[in-house]
Amino acid sequence: MAISRLPPAAFTLKQFLQRQKVLGLYRSMLRTIQQVPDKADQKYLRDWAREEFKRNKNATNQDAIRMMITQANMHLEDLRRSLALAKS
Repeated sequence: MAISRLPPAAFTLKQFLQRQKVLGLYRSMLRTIQQVPDKADQKYLRDWAREEFKRNKNATNQDAIRMMITQANMHLEDLRRSLALAKS
């Protein structure tokens, strides 16, 4: 009988890649929020992003996670566009 060296809660490759995508998206969002000139707005957006990611932390449905990634990407692009307009 072969004993697996993986811990019982190990991610599949697909889950691991999706997790990396979510973490990268979170980091990109926080970096973009740092570019907001008003500190109060920065804090509001940072708190909002943290709360959203924390609220969905335990999601397991792959389709729902993909939808949330798509929505987060749209929010990120909107924020980037708003910042670009504000700078011009």
